[in-house]
Amino acid sequence: MNELRAERLQVMLSPEELAALDDFRFKHRMPTRAAAVRELLKLGLAGVGTDGAAGVKSSDYGVFDRGPDGHTQSEAPQED
Repeated sequence: MNELRAERLQVMLSPEELAALDDFRFKHRMPTRAAAVRELLKLGLAGVGTDGAAGVKSSDYGVFDRGPDGHTQSEAPQED
């Protein structure tokens, strides 16, 4: 692939969203998270989209539902 990628995009993900991205990446044997994000964008853009309404915030668009306190911090793995 010899495409010019001149624009960098930074995206903040919750721990659950990052885990879902990594699961997708490994299930489809993709080399990088960036490749997985590009594939998901391609799939999403090819599917039925939603129209944003006035007053909708960026945080309203997420992979998982948020509780009243927003995303919760996942517990750190226990070390042996």
